[in-house]
Amino acid sequence: MKRIWRRRDEPGLEIFQLDPVVDGFSAVSTVAHAGEEAFGMSYVWRLDRQMRTRNLDIRLAGPTLREMSIERTGSGWRVDGRDRPDLAGCDEVDLSATPFCNTLAMLRLKGSGELTALYVDLPSMRLEPSRQRYAALGENRWRYFDLGAVKGFQADIAVDDQGLVVDYEGLFETVR
Repeated sequence: MKRIWRRRDEPGLEIFQLDPVVDGFSAVSTVAHAGEEAFGMSYVWRLDRQMRTRNLDIRLAGPTLREMSIERTGSGWRVDGRDRPDLAGCDEVDLSATPFCNTLAMLRLKGSGELTALYVDLPSMRLEPSRQRYAALGENRWRYFDLGAVKGFQADIAVDDQGLVVDYEGLFETVR
């Protein structure tokens, strides 16, 4: 499945491809963010059959080139080869520059609920646990509430039948 998302709040575009692989799914994307803090990013997100993160490789181009690898372990998360016990309670990854991460959270919850995300702020690449709530509003519609990293932020999200974001209030929209 291919998607192109356009930023609504600042100039930016993401070209995204999700494909099935032998043991799950692979999401490959390129992001061009031309806002106040301009950067380019590419990522490869490997997911299991339940669409849960196995690992995420990020390459960020800005004033300098930076890379990060995030991997789910049996007891938590490993970042760039180092165990991160401070992130052990995180259920899923939230990469701030893409709406794809919301798909993973909504599929995991299968209805209204809360989870703790491993929030990756871009372009700083700062990591922190962040509590989030999703409220199902009806077929293919959700309301997102940030209770952690961006506390107080909320937005309505519309998804297609596969759970991919079509419209994320104020932030992203699908280019048709």
